Amino acid sequence: MREQVSYRAATTADAPAIEDVARDCWEHDYPDVISRESIRAGVSEWYDVDRLAAAIEDDTTLVLVAETESGAVVGFAHAVVDLEMGDILRLYVAPSHRGEGTGRELLRETVDELAAEGADTIRAMVLAENDTGTEFYRSTGFERVDESETRIGDESYREAVFERTAE
Repeated sequence: MREQVSYRAATTADAPAIEDVARDCWEHDYPDVISRESIRAGVSEWYDVDRLAAAIEDDTTLVLVAETESGAVVGFAHAVVDLEMGDILRLYVAPSHRGEGTGRELLRETVDELAAEGADTIRAMVLAENDTGTEFYRSTGFERVDESETRIGDESYREAVFERTAE
């Protein structure tokens, strides 16, 4: 039987574990979408421990972690609130802990926190070619409303933008 998972605000001590989860997810989810070099560059840029620690300490940023009873970080969400819009920039669950409801609960916790901060609308972004991610957001009440571009390393990728109202 799997360990229970709880959800809490991240601390700066969680930054290395968050970086590890991000790397595991990118290597698992994107090998046919993003080159190995871009995966390395993207993880180094977006999930650098110092950059994560700064985001965790920033009052305008929400970083939550999913943690097992033994203290292992197995997922995280990174979001911000800007006026009445909550943006979920990233939400990842380690491949070894998927299919157990961890992502759905982490999303619910994130949406609840964003709503408590004043967000009426929640927006989430995921690479357009990430079928698992796009289906996850659709299955949790988000509607695809737009597409944008994001840069990872030296390459540009399409990003699907999803929205739903906060509840």
